[in-house]
Order: sequence, then C-alpha cells, then structure tokens
Amino acid sequence: MMSEWKEILKDNVKPRFKKVVTNKKTGRKKTVRYGQAGKAKDGKDRIRPNTKKGDAYCARSMGIKRRLPKEKRNDPNSRNNLSRKKWKCRGEKSSL
Repeated sequence: MMSEWKEILKDNVKPRFKKVVTNKKTGRKKTVRYGQAGKAKDGKDRIRPNTKKGDAYCARSMGIKRRLPKEKRNDPNSRNNLSRKKWKCRGEKSSL
C-alpha cells in the first residue's frame, strides 16, 4: 500500500531543478532533483533570497544540515546543499 502511494506521488510531484552528477569513484551518473516546482500565488518565483521567507528557509535547512553525518553535510551535490545555494544561504540567513 505504501509503495503504491510513493509511486503516485513520484509521478505527480516533480522538483523544479535537476543536476546530473558523476560519482568520482565509480564513474556512475546520477540525476539529483531539488527545489519546489511552480510559482508563488502572485506569479513570482518561489525562491526569493534576502527576504523573511528566505531567512526562514535557511534556518530550517541549516537544522537539516546539522543532523547529517559530516561527510554528507559538506557534499555539494546533496539536495539540501543545492537548494541552499539557490536561496543564497549563508549560515541561517539568506543574502543577495
């Protein structure tokens, strides 16, 4: 039952951005998808650095980052780090 829901959600919800990364050890390629798809209610972009919303996102994602193991925390190709880069996060604040 749970796997059916995962398949339904996987088909309907697609992240906005994607990046193809290559594993240096094995040479395998992997597509990393990240970011919320769509536009905000006012028609503008959802990602707005240097706003209260941006600061709130950066603070939340910093909490996620702290809980990760050290090797994943600094991985530039993780979904969290790629999203933080789009939001222009510096620590717990979003900047321009």
